[in-house]
Amino acid sequence: MTDPAAVVWHDVECHGYSADLPLWRALADAEDGPVLDVGAGTGRVALDLAAAGHHVTALDRDAALLAALRRRAAGRGLRVETVAADAQAFVLGRAFGLILVPMQTIQLLDDRAAFLAAARAHLAPGGLLAVAIADELVPFEPGEGVLPDPDEAQAGGWHYASQPVAVRMLERATRIERVRIATAPDGTRTGEPDVIELAALDARGLAHEAAAAGLRAEAPMTIDPTPEHVGSVVVMLRA
Repeated sequence: MTDPAAVVWHDVECHGYSADLPLWRALADAEDGPVLDVGAGTGRVALDLAAAGHHVTALDRDAALLAALRRRAAGRGLRVETVAADAQAFVLGRAFGLILVPMQTIQLLDDRAAFLAAARAHLAPGGLLAVAIADELVPFEPGEGVLPDPDEAQAGGWHYASQPVAVRMLERATRIERVRIATAPDGTRTGEPDVIELAALDARGLAHEAAAAGLRAEAPMTIDPTPEHVGSVVVMLRA
């Protein structure tokens, strides 16, 4: 594996998703000023927007993911500024016409109020914060029929598969359990569990939280589900 494990698994589980890209492009075209991509990872959205001619800053707390983004941008002749920072406490000293938060990133944050305040402070007057959330996840337990298809990728002769094995509804979150399986070129396999919890959140609740930060909710938009990924509601919050 030439890239750190964080990069490999991020690519396996996230980088191939494209159903939301037309919406982010449309919003970037419609709004004035530069774009901030929060939770940018290896650049799935940021690189797409940069290729469309937008001035994009990519923010993520994982420096390894951002290093991969910079390599990919350079390889494609694209310009994307990267910032390694916590989404709940970033200070960039400039304003953006559009701040994007794709793929349920906000539901992974411990302190949404801190993020909303930071985002509001970085929006130009009349700027837009667009946040994707998943509020209709379907629970299942191991052994309940056929498992969903795994996310898969090939790199450096290795095969990677991230297999969902359970989705459990907790009191205030949804717990998603996976097994990450790496198969070496010689056929040797290793598997490790991975768990994330998405905070329970809907568009109305997020709009209420955002109002406290001085953001006004507009009509939400939707991203349809695909065979591999759940759909999303995109909450639109105006400065």
